[in-house]
Amino acid sequence: MNKKRRLPKDEVLFRVIGYPFLILFAILCVLPFLLVIGSSFASELEIARYGYSFIPRNPTLESYNQIFSNGASIARAYGVTIFITITGTVLSTFINMMTGYVLMRRDFRWRNKFSFYFFFTTLFSGGLMPWYMVCVALGFRDNILALIVPGLVSVWNIILVKGFVGGIPYEITESAKIDGAGDFQIFIRLIWPLSTPVIATIGLFTALGYWNSWYNTMLFINNSNLYSLQYLLYKLINDAQALRAIAAESGEIINTVPIEAMKMALTVVVTGPILLLYPFVQRYFIKGLTLGAVKG
Repeated sequence: MNKKRRLPKDEVLFRVIGYPFLILFAILCVLPFLLVIGSSFASELEIARYGYSFIPRNPTLESYNQIFSNGASIARAYGVTIFITITGTVLSTFINMMTGYVLMRRDFRWRNKFSFYFFFTTLFSGGLMPWYMVCVALGFRDNILALIVPGLVSVWNIILVKGFVGGIPYEITESAKIDGAGDFQIFIRLIWPLSTPVIATIGLFTALGYWNSWYNTMLFINNSNLYSLQYLLYKLINDAQALRAIAAESGEIINTVPIEAMKMALTVVVTGPILLLYPFVQRYFIKGLTLGAVKG
């Protein structure tokens, strides 16, 4: 009879202590979001009286009705945000990957000088006004490019790519050049497939940045047809708060605008779609690790 393999003591200890800790930590991470979801279905009066709760006493869709009362604007803002997220993520990932790869190449004699130039921008910047004036001079006023172009280059992502690509054996590039492959061909056919983990990482960070972006919309966009989702929902909250403030000054009491519940509902509306992206990114991330593995 085959005896069952006995686990090492350190692995047994990890399973006894580590697994319950990881489960507890995962629960603690999920609880705040469950509280947000539960509170989004509560009425304003219930939140004011009992506070936020996982299970509201009298569930209502009042906050969601307020948000989606203008369904056309919400749908249009969703379309703008999805477009800038997909377009910006694809372009930014490609640009940052190419830049990091070039800065890693040993045969690029100016790589150290350019690396210092990129790093220097993380320590000092021209400030908001010069940046704003440059964007306006480029014609970004009421232009959807204002929501995409300023975020295309990320020095932090370039540094991540440079460090990761630097771990790929340089002999792969040299052998490809001996076989007659060009630089762009080497990047697309060799470096890109081997860099799937870092592509997934910077792609996720970039997508989150574009999805949550509202500041550029506030600065450059006056056309309501180009409002991003986050900025539109931000305006909804401000309008509701202004309405309540005006009513308070006039001595009226308005409880029909569920501001606190709307904040919770807005969090669900904004966070929900991007959460669906993570499982797919995680799958490609793990796949990239196996593709980049070196068999002994």
